[in-house]
Amino acid sequence: MCGNCGCAPQHQHTGPSTADYVIDPVLEVEVLEDILARNDQTAATVREKLTEQGTLGLNLMSSPGSGKTRLLEETAIRLGVAKMAVIEGDLETENDADRIRAHGVQAYQISTGMACHLEAGMVAKGLDHLQWQATDLLFIENVGNLICPATFDLGQHLNVVLLSTTEGADKAEKYPVMFQSADCVLITKADLLPVLDDFDIDAALRCIRRINPKVEILTLSSKTGEGVESWLDWLDIKLTALQAEGQVDHARL
Repeated sequence: MCGNCGCAPQHQHTGPSTADYVIDPVLEVEVLEDILARNDQTAATVREKLTEQGTLGLNLMSSPGSGKTRLLEETAIRLGVAKMAVIEGDLETENDADRIRAHGVQAYQISTGMACHLEAGMVAKGLDHLQWQATDLLFIENVGNLICPATFDLGQHLNVVLLSTTEGADKAEKYPVMFQSADCVLITKADLLPVLDDFDIDAALRCIRRINPKVEILTLSSKTGEGVESWLDWLDIKLTALQAEGQVDHARL
């Protein structure tokens, strides 16, 4: 967890008791508002750069293990290496970036250390390490976490939230901010539905709709390929709209 967004203790105690440790709520709010304001300024600059080049920025968010990296691998296989670039966010290791690079796609790994989410400044730095200007899609795979990533604008155009069939069907109601911010929700690992008797997909859909009535919902399996074409079609529609608005002439997906 991190000390930037207020989601973790920022003070180490040496005594046996923490009863005298009091956080000033006014100061905490002021600090968080300042952090978010500076973050949003950087995010606006990132988004402007992406828009000028006709590159669609997508922020992928979910709990750990929902299949974000596997989805990106399957997307890379189907689109080709020149179509996309990836910024990976994890506390440690280059494991996910290495998986993406194995498919010939350029990827930059951000190791956040103790931070439970990416921030716009991290993404701006990542762009400096990628030749992204000729790509159609920039995927930002956020740190696996259903809370803090929803708060920080990274300069993306769209938010994609993944919910795997190995999770609870009521996840959207438990973590509403994340799902309220979603432009698209992907129910992943659909190949496991026949063997899972504790995931009610209809209940999951109802929960998501209650939180975000207009969000696009797609069900897919990156393992079998089921539903992946619908995902690519959604990307194509959003990319075409962005490039038409900016009058940028890139090849369509």
